[in-house]
Amino acid sequence: MDIDVTIEAEGLLCPLPVLKLRKRMAGLPSGAVVALRADDPAAVIDVPHFCAEAGHELLETQSDGDCAVYLVRKG
Repeated sequence: MDIDVTIEAEGLLCPLPVLKLRKRMAGLPSGAVVALRADDPAAVIDVPHFCAEAGHELLETQSDGDCAVYLVRKG
């Protein structure tokens, strides 16, 4: 899968990872795929909720050591 943008949000706590995701996705075309790397435990709830509310698709969540990687397609 081609990733258009990667957002590094390690070390940031709620709500900053999702705020960074929302801000970066605003300038992308529909269908763009963003990888959000976050280690905030609340992101597992916040990212899917954000996607559902904003009309984006959470493609998958991967584990990368202490970090989770959320792949999101812009709606």
